[in-house]
Amino acid sequence: MLANSTPSLLRLLQLVSPALPVGAFSYSEGLETLVQTERITNAATLQQWLAQELQYGAIRVETAVLSQMYEWVKQSDLQQINVWNQWLSAFRETEELREQSWQMGRSLIRLLADLDPALQTVLSQIQEPCNFATAFAIAAAHWEIDRFSTVLGYLQSWAANLVNAGIRLIPLGQTQGQKLLLDLYPIIESSAKEAIDLPLDSLYCCSWGLTIASMNHETLYTRLFRS
Repeated sequence: MLANSTPSLLRLLQLVSPALPVGAFSYSEGLETLVQTERITNAATLQQWLAQELQYGAIRVETAVLSQMYEWVKQSDLQQINVWNQWLSAFRETEELREQSWQMGRSLIRLLADLDPALQTVLSQIQEPCNFATAFAIAAAHWEIDRFSTVLGYLQSWAANLVNAGIRLIPLGQTQGQKLLLDLYPIIESSAKEAIDLPLDSLYCCSWGLTIASMNHETLYTRLFRS
């Protein structure tokens, strides 16, 4: 059993790796604004922000949609995939967050087409622009990564990227950042379990803080990140 699961595990590690060339490292999702306005000033306030987002914010809704998209890929239901891909675009409340998802989605689609030609048929039928969560779900389902691991990996990758942004912005030490990420793991696990069971007809989130931070980001005098 372990031997059969090894290829899928390796594929998942590749998908969530910081080395994946989709540009995730260039986005802070409003953290840069929050640090400059001193809403986030240390590891504790960053951890609180990320925990709230995981439990109540937009990433919770995004991951629930990704989880269902995984099933639609398995069922070859391209109509539902395209409908909810458009829904994800409409769900983004600011231009920067929308452009982030589209840019990362385009990058992942191009990469997948080169890495695995068998994916080109389904990728060619996804309406543009393709969101990152959509492309991620397609890759995970095609590579036989199990659904829970897909969702768990997506959330861990999201959290790790923002912790790295916090390390640069606050700044924090590398050890502080890794401890913070480790402390988030119970919430990441519970959020992954919730995302799988969350009905799409009852999606909700509370992310007004993220929206305001994202809207104000483009007006900052100096910026390290694109969002």
